[in-house]
Amino acid sequence: MSLVISDALICNPDRMFKGGVVVEDGLIKELRKESGGKGEVEIDASGRFLFPGFIDLHIQGAGGADMLDNSRDKLHIISQTCARYGVTGFLGTTVYHPDEANMHISSAVQEAHQDLGGARFLGFHLEGPFIAPKKRGMIQLTSICAPSAKVLEDIIEITGGLLRMMTIAPELRGSIEIIKRLVDQSIVASFGHSTASYEETLRSFEAGINHVTHLFNAMNQMHHRAPGPLLAIFESEGVTAQVISDGVHIVPPMIRFAVSILGSDRCILITDGMRAMGLPEGTYIYDGIEYVSKGGVARYYDGTLIGTTLGLNQLARRFLDFTGLPLHTVAKVASWNPASVLGLTGRKGSIEEGKDADMVILNRDFSVWKTIVGGKIVYDSEA
Repeated sequence: MSLVISDALICNPDRMFKGGVVVEDGLIKELRKESGGKGEVEIDASGRFLFPGFIDLHIQGAGGADMLDNSRDKLHIISQTCARYGVTGFLGTTVYHPDEANMHISSAVQEAHQDLGGARFLGFHLEGPFIAPKKRGMIQLTSICAPSAKVLEDIIEITGGLLRMMTIAPELRGSIEIIKRLVDQSIVASFGHSTASYEETLRSFEAGINHVTHLFNAMNQMHHRAPGPLLAIFESEGVTAQVISDGVHIVPPMIRFAVSILGSDRCILITDGMRAMGLPEGTYIYDGIEYVSKGGVARYYDGTLIGTTLGLNQLARRFLDFTGLPLHTVAKVASWNPASVLGLTGRKGSIEEGKDADMVILNRDFSVWKTIVGGKIVYDSEA
């Protein structure tokens, strides 16, 4: 099938220009500085923003579904809800229960290779089970255990070759060996849910960690006599960091501060999205415990932050508002950088000839007009 997009402001990670895109058989065939052309499907963007599809590396649920559900339609629901917010690919983030069947993972593996009707499922991101109990946040103790090569083997087997990222606390005994095993298998080892010191964090980077789960959250904070992991992260140029730009998980001045040090090349926007994303405010359940969704934020009754209920396009708009960075920076922090973490920049992350036709057209207020995956419109706000 052929598709032609005309009269768009094309926003790539490095530049913006007015023009159009020609798509054939799911791939970008041509970029045109002048609009025009004929296709089986023709879209007049009327000056709207055209971004490479957003990639969410950290989403637990959306649209009433959760990765923890033992159902065969949860990925479909999450996928289609993601598309409403401009996301064309995502890592389903969840936990592993040691000594249990983990049917929520098995059911997702069975569903993973189907056409989900929205964003592509790019694999699993597991938070744990090798994390620090003192920094577990919303993760229950039943989803935590000591680092173990056998447990890791079980995880890799049950995820069916789809494990793409694991959040790990590197200060735990045995973690360094786990980190090296992950890296050897091209699985992203991510620092997080950790009590690690500055020195322990640096050692973990030397072992192979090159990514950070939700910066500032679930880790020790900076002190002038105990700099902790944050200084190590800021100093380490090859390490990227997830940022929840809702203004609550990280307040706006701290977002500006972090971005001023990291630069846009090392920041990756995530939702840390919950089941309530795309649904009315109210009470919902995560792993058997009730939480409240209000103002785009999910919290347990004791005030513990457990994620957002905002879409990635909404968080991207807040990121721009908080930082004052140029518009095309969104293509870097929400598209290119996450694609780079997953080793997918040869196919995704920018609008270039030969790449997957995964794109999102945004209105000037950053609401999603259309989302396109593999050259197919999977969300149309006017349909």
